[in-house]
Amino acid sequence: QGQWVESGGGLVQPGGSLRLSCTHSSEDIARIPAVAWYRQGPGQQRELAGAITDTGVTRYTLDDVKGRFTISRDTAKNTVYIEMNDLRREDTTVYYCKKPDDPWGQGTQVTVSS
Repeated sequence: QGQWVESGGGLVQPGGSLRLSCTHSSEDIARIPAVAWYRQGPGQQRELAGAITDTGVTRYTLDDVKGRFTISRDTAKNTVYIEMNDLRREDTTVYYCKKPDDPWGQGTQVTVSS
């Protein structure tokens, strides 16, 4: 069946940037109608941050990421990215990506701290 694999998380100072990557072990991302990025902070519900369609259209659902986060994809690398700029402490969460109805992967931890 394969799985979603996220990477690129780490510790970053406030105001810094990170780029997270997401790939699927067996599916062709170019054929998936939409791949979404989610995040879940400690004690919080998982929330949808944004998504990218198979035509490259992006949509961001969280007001506090609009203008700071950019979702893109590289079909040659079978990878979806989320570029995060001007990171804030409240962006400290685990980030996940997948298509709807797929099982969750392990996610990648982002910690924003000085």
